[in-house]
Amino acid sequence: MSQEEKKESEETKNEEKNPDIPEDKLSVTHHSVTINGEDIRYTATAGTLVLKEEIDKEGEKPKASVFFIAYTRDDVEDTSKRPITFSFNGGPGSSSVWLHLGVLGPRCVKPDEDGELPHPPYQLTDNECSILDKTDLVFIDPVSTGFSRAVPGEEAKQFHGFKRDIESVGDFILLYLGRYKRWGSPKLLIGESYGTTRASGLAGYLQGRHGTYLNAIMLVSVVLNFQTIRFAPGNDLPYILYLPTYAATARYHDKLSEIDTEFEAFIDEVRAFATGDYTVALMQGSGITADQRANIVQQLAKYTGLTPEYLERTDIRINIARFCKELLRDEKRTIGRFDSRYKGIDRDSAGETYEYDPSSAVVQGAYTAALNAYVRDELEFASDLPYEILSRRVHPWDYSDHQNEYVNVADTLRAAMTMNPALKVFVANGYYDLATPFLASEYTFSHLGLDESLQDNITMAYYQAGHMMYIDQAELHKMKDDMDAFLNDVLP
Repeated sequence: MSQEEKKESEETKNEEKNPDIPEDKLSVTHHSVTINGEDIRYTATAGTLVLKEEIDKEGEKPKASVFFIAYTRDDVEDTSKRPITFSFNGGPGSSSVWLHLGVLGPRCVKPDEDGELPHPPYQLTDNECSILDKTDLVFIDPVSTGFSRAVPGEEAKQFHGFKRDIESVGDFILLYLGRYKRWGSPKLLIGESYGTTRASGLAGYLQGRHGTYLNAIMLVSVVLNFQTIRFAPGNDLPYILYLPTYAATARYHDKLSEIDTEFEAFIDEVRAFATGDYTVALMQGSGITADQRANIVQQLAKYTGLTPEYLERTDIRINIARFCKELLRDEKRTIGRFDSRYKGIDRDSAGETYEYDPSSAVVQGAYTAALNAYVRDELEFASDLPYEILSRRVHPWDYSDHQNEYVNVADTLRAAMTMNPALKVFVANGYYDLATPFLASEYTFSHLGLDESLQDNITMAYYQAGHMMYIDQAELHKMKDDMDAFLNDVLP
């Protein structure tokens, strides 16, 4: 037997011994949806692509099998010129289901007759607010979420961190662009929550490492600078930035009987107090005078619905977990973190923090059931793996690149926008979002350090809803209008 024959025989035996060598697995189906009165036929591709690492002299080594769902419009003569948007959610540990079935995709969770989220069992319906009329869509599940997994022999935890997560999602985007011949397409990203952190990091990674420039980034419920949302001793910033959302929430739950001004005028008033007198008071620390402190306490009580006595005990600093428990304590109810309009019921109404987030609980069941049925029935993708909607496998998340500092990708975004002046950014904020409050988003972008000539590249939008503003049907339609206007400005 020749050396070549021996080598082929050994390779065949190795393949037979290792049936777990990963392969791409794809399911392609065809559908149609009506958006803005237009019938749009599209192809859905659900499946996995294997990410590989280039190894010197040894070729490529499989690292992870990444699950995605892509939608491409059929009546496009030159798909290489058709815009393409890559979408993901946050967590860390979330699959892409929320943006997918909530706002962007051609199918969405069907609301009840009143437009509210339904009770089980759950169904899907066509999404007339999808942006598939403007751009093709690719929903990416990062490793250990959805059906995405590290390949046998590889440790999943290598993907569970700030830097490697950005690299692996970025490498998937590059793989998809090459595999499906989309390098000529206008390229966009959209992320929600920690997905906004990932999207901003990706702008730097794709542009700096691979010379891949983006046309636009859409950020939904923003956290780029973690100092704005981390309640910690010595960091007074969150107490300031959360205050207008506390006020909006208290007003919604009828805890501010003396306030009768129009909503946005009221928010402007609280925003001015938060960034003015309240900021000065917190910066003074123990140097604040008794009269100044008394005035601040009275203003906080007016805007939050909490008692002056309670505010004194908090040292005029209201932690989010305490606020969610305290605001409706007299009703033995809590309020949601993702959407403070929702109420919850705890076993211990005297406790310090809430037992669960009622605004998370109200969406979890509907999106989980809908996605699992959809991917297997309509998209015909077969898998016995559990679809990890919100995976705990990714924790602890590795932030070792940010030892002794807060995670902050704001400057990464600034640099990407500066080097690529065509890059435009859309920012969606919910007034009732206690996870990533709107004033924190405003603070981040006003401190971006972006040159004045590029300021108009940022579009801010606001919604009378929470973190997932699209679960509210009226706000979903407003979001569609806002994104359409943004995309019309961005896309050729």
